[in-house]
Amino acid sequence: MNQPSLCALIDASEGVVKADRVIRGGQLVNVCTGEIYPADVAITGDRIAATGDVSGYEGPDTEIVDATGKYLTPGLIDGHLHLECSKLSVTMFADAAVRYGTTSVVSGLDQFLVVAGLEGVREALREAEASPMKIFWGAPFKTPYTLPETTVGFSFGPDEHAETQGWVDCFGVWETVAEFVLNRDEKVLRALELAHRNRLPIFGCAPMAATTTINALSAAGVRLDHESYSAEEALEKLRAGMSLLIRESSVAHFMNENVRTVTEFGAQSRRVGFCTDDMHVADILREGHLDKLVRMAIKAGVRPVEAIQMATLNCAEMYRIDHLVGSITPGRYADVLIVDSPESFQVERVFARGRLVARDGRTVEAPQAPERSAVLSPAFQVAPVTEGTIGVAAEGDEARVLVVEMDRTVPFVRKGVEMTLPVVDGTVRADLAQDALYVTVSERYGKNGGCTVTAMINGFGLRSGAIASSAAPDDNNIVCVGADRADMALAVNHLAEQGGGQVVVDGGEIKEFLPLPVAGIVADLTPEEMADAEDRLEAAARALGCELPSAFGYLIFLEITAIPEYAVTDLGVVNYHTQDVVDILRPTAN
Repeated sequence: MNQPSLCALIDASEGVVKADRVIRGGQLVNVCTGEIYPADVAITGDRIAATGDVSGYEGPDTEIVDATGKYLTPGLIDGHLHLECSKLSVTMFADAAVRYGTTSVVSGLDQFLVVAGLEGVREALREAEASPMKIFWGAPFKTPYTLPETTVGFSFGPDEHAETQGWVDCFGVWETVAEFVLNRDEKVLRALELAHRNRLPIFGCAPMAATTTINALSAAGVRLDHESYSAEEALEKLRAGMSLLIRESSVAHFMNENVRTVTEFGAQSRRVGFCTDDMHVADILREGHLDKLVRMAIKAGVRPVEAIQMATLNCAEMYRIDHLVGSITPGRYADVLIVDSPESFQVERVFARGRLVARDGRTVEAPQAPERSAVLSPAFQVAPVTEGTIGVAAEGDEARVLVVEMDRTVPFVRKGVEMTLPVVDGTVRADLAQDALYVTVSERYGKNGGCTVTAMINGFGLRSGAIASSAAPDDNNIVCVGADRADMALAVNHLAEQGGGQVVVDGGEIKEFLPLPVAGIVADLTPEEMADAEDRLEAAARALGCELPSAFGYLIFLEITAIPEYAVTDLGVVNYHTQDVVDILRPTAN
């Protein structure tokens, strides 16, 4: 990030250089002290120059912004975000988020990384510099995240950490999955040791963690975690010395559960922040972004000033970026929200880097995406898929099969159930009566022959057709679920030919298609255009019979091996507990 000289910051904060603009007449929510009091704010360039009585900072060319009767808060910080999962490019996601007051996000840009490597990350960071939203980048602890390792376009290890931890854009180690620490993974431990030497914070990922796991992570230096499935788990992490990020995403709704650490268990709120992790754009436009989380926390019983601290200074402090963002204080970026009141927290105007960027839920300038280089447009190298490609080989007339089962009560979690399924022409077939469908993963990088593997899945409820996506963390191979093998082949081949996207196919016809031409995972659509496309895709999936809260929201995470109990990757079905590929054919009872 661009840094002004110390002399320039001192000149601005002493009033030697007059302010470019002054926000006058508002009540300042001081997140450093927890106070609310009348104060004006002087802004010079992209930084806060002074607060309070700033009349001495005004010059003949200073713009005066009237905030009479309103409240001033810092810009909001999303503490853990895979912005690529929005399917929007950096520019377009920024357009969606800043209108609701989110001016900074912490991200590993890991999906760009696994597809396009370090140059892809650099392009994304340059794009953010030209947007009203800052990205504080954490170098992913490794890629691929999967155990065992799946096929990705770019692998990231200790050598890459030795380079990138020295970048001025690197603010820590991102998403350190607990299993790699528990396994004493040599490469991961080397990356963490580098971070300790470089005094960089380590960000964790430990869903449903046992006490011994929490202890081990804290001992390894993991500073914070965003993956608590219960308030008790969240409290245990706080007690072990970690900071807590409460996640409220489009699919994983944990605010009301985990905020109990503060409202019921009495934990100090100053080590608690917020994150969204993954958001559907349609949900942002309907409900807001981080501002929604502030309102939810207040409704749950958190004092308004504390809720605002959680969305600003708390997050900045746990990531050690509070010298740059998180408060309206001299030298920090001039990210200032004008809101109606702390209690209702409706964002009316948004200043980012000192400029007015949004008013009344709309950005003041239309977003302009940059020209895309070939780095972010790699060709898909999937071997052509036919109906005969899809299937699990078996003998006899029926087979006992381990079927991956979606848990409809706990987001993302997949269990396993054994089902007896028909075998026709030596291949296990779907059984719609049992909701046993095909699921495939097609390797897109050509490193593993562009092959397609097949398993069986329960819970999607499709009565016909297929749905598929090339945006699928953690490796962004093409994942497809379907009731009909021919429709699945059409879906996978269409995505490969078009350079990525999401698609719904039925009866040999493309019913809905969302192109994702940037790295095969995001698009330069406006938020409104993306929301419309998401709604059409979900409606088309429901027309096929899917009753999950979000067909594509659940589909894209099937490849993540860090979520219990089973995942499906280009290697096959992976057992979370044993961390190996399992044979899904089971012995048939005599």
